[in-house]
Amino acid sequence: MNQISQQEAKAFGKVGVLFGGRSAERDVSIMSGTGVLKALQSQGIDAHAFDPAERSLAELAAEKFDRVFIALHGRFGEDGSIQGALELLGIPYTGSGVMASSVGMDKITTKILWLSEGLPTPRYAVLDAKSDLDKIASDLGLPLIVKPPHEGSTIGITKVNAAAEFRKAYDTAAALDDAVLAEEFVTGREFTVAVLGSGADARALPVVEIVAPEGNYDYQNKYFTDDTKYFCPPQLDEAIQAEMRRIAVAAYRSVGCEGWGRVDVLLRVADNKPFLLEVNTSPGMTSHSLVPMAGRAAGMSYEELCVEILRTARLKMKA
Repeated sequence: MNQISQQEAKAFGKVGVLFGGRSAERDVSIMSGTGVLKALQSQGIDAHAFDPAERSLAELAAEKFDRVFIALHGRFGEDGSIQGALELLGIPYTGSGVMASSVGMDKITTKILWLSEGLPTPRYAVLDAKSDLDKIASDLGLPLIVKPPHEGSTIGITKVNAAAEFRKAYDTAAALDDAVLAEEFVTGREFTVAVLGSGADARALPVVEIVAPEGNYDYQNKYFTDDTKYFCPPQLDEAIQAEMRRIAVAAYRSVGCEGWGRVDVLLRVADNKPFLLEVNTSPGMTSHSLVPMAGRAAGMSYEELCVEILRTARLKMKA
């Protein structure tokens, strides 16, 4: 691990690390933010914890942070809400701006954008209480995936293997979201691609393959067990990895992401065709998280990665 200079540490000023929050991913955010806070402090940076669920925006303004590292996940942290507040307060922050955060949080809008740019993503349907589930099951085929489009960490997701299961899966997702997304099930291997930078300078880190028990990469297997296996780099032809990195960066740019993010990809077994699943504009930074894993494969320690992300903190809106 390379220690940054005292001069650079001082130049960052007073840094707030925002974590916790009010979303369903609060516990994961606390793990992420605690790791980031310790990493920045280990580099001599004057970093302080701030939980928006426990303290007000007035208190955030009163802290007079020179910049903040957003380690919030899910609603009110990854959806443009806190980004808009920080813009109004004039506090530079890490990650994507208001619009890209909002779009990236909405899996339906993200898919519309990707399809408009000719990027591959599984076929889908948007559901409401009046939807003809039998017709949608026939159109998309079974099995299929049902998910709330504004949640992360696989919260509320169900794999529907039979038409009789569809209604319960819809109800589970609808309890968390006004709209529900049904998506074609792609039989394939699961990968993720971390991206650093903005615009033309955005670059992909090494590809990570995720092999979960029985293919079930759920909340428990993501964060709280050691049963899931990760391979970085994966055993996969370099040309296919290069294509995954290419479409991940294109997907990231199309949403307007900045600073850092992570794009999840499925590789169809039948023909090795990659499909984009979603973009994460404030990915996990826990001990089990994928961006730090890709960073290590690229030669960056966890601490170095946190500092690199912090360097990108800025205001995105022009007065």
